[in-house]
Amino acid sequence: MLKLIDRQMIRGYFKSYTVCLSSLLSLYVVVDLFTNLDDFTHRGQKLSETIQHIVTYYGYKIPSIFDKLCEVIALLAGMFTVAWMQRNNEQIPLLSAGVSTRRIVAPVLGCACVMLSLAGLNQELLIPRVADHLSQERDDPSGAREVTARSHYEPNNIHIEADKALRKGRKVKDFRVTIPETLAGQLLHLTAREAYYVPEQKAWVMVGTRPADAEVDKIDVLEKLDTGRYLLHVREVDFDALTRNPNWFLLSSTRQLFDELQKPESTRLSAMAVLFHMRLTRPILGILLVFLGLSVILRDQNRNTIISSGMCLVLCGLFFGVQYSCKLLGDNDYLPPALAAWAPVLCFGPLAVAMFDAVHT
Repeated sequence: MLKLIDRQMIRGYFKSYTVCLSSLLSLYVVVDLFTNLDDFTHRGQKLSETIQHIVTYYGYKIPSIFDKLCEVIALLAGMFTVAWMQRNNEQIPLLSAGVSTRRIVAPVLGCACVMLSLAGLNQELLIPRVADHLSQERDDPSGAREVTARSHYEPNNIHIEADKALRKGRKVKDFRVTIPETLAGQLLHLTAREAYYVPEQKAWVMVGTRPADAEVDKIDVLEKLDTGRYLLHVREVDFDALTRNPNWFLLSSTRQLFDELQKPESTRLSAMAVLFHMRLTRPILGILLVFLGLSVILRDQNRNTIISSGMCLVLCGLFFGVQYSCKLLGDNDYLPPALAAWAPVLCFGPLAVAMFDAVHT
């Protein structure tokens, strides 16, 4: 049953969390906006159109910014809640009444776990839904600029590649298809001047195709519409798959990462495997970070609050430095993916337990 002090600590934590969240998000947006202001204004648009573009761009960007800062916000909110309690001398009467320090900060730890779980939901459900908007450039909101296209294989071994693409209209140029002998009876190469992806039919409309009159009656995935026009049905290689950048998987859900790792033709397998294991360890690392930060604040109650906060920030920097270093080693095959993801847990887990156990009760 929640006591009065528990409700007070919970209210204090969520007030601190709201302040930290709004402050850090606003700071990130303002710094990024003024750093890249020319990208929003150089097209000669009206002021209202520019403001609308800025609001739309950062509206979709907020889930990504929150994903980067969620652990830090949870830690800062816990630090401020505990530091404010110590500043008002609310801890001493509780300790005199026989309430342990760990029991006092238990609501803070519980609230931190709840907010870290929201970060996981944001990562798995919200970010993949807005991934297309997050991948757009600041100075190309309409998708009128040409982007580089890449090659991919269908599950039935059809090879599809292109040179350039336009997001507006989902059009690609120099579209090339290679159909294997198992589907066409013989190796068939088709080259189209351009192609359009139709999401409703899950198919590519190929225009200006050579050869213009290929025999496609026995090919289930290919239909001839007219001379030089074909309809290619696909299962996985849609417009997004053909134009996504090399780091596209950073915006994918854990389930999508797992499915991609099962494909033999996938590229950057090491980086994807490291990210997949880091998704599993992320909740544990977030909780460990909160434990470490609160342990620094609580270990010496007579220490100046500013000094304790500074020590906590140094520890936070060390924490993320080790995590990034392990990820870099895993991405470059110096460490196995599982070890690269779990090494920070093995490093800081015992430290967090020891520091929290050393808190004076």
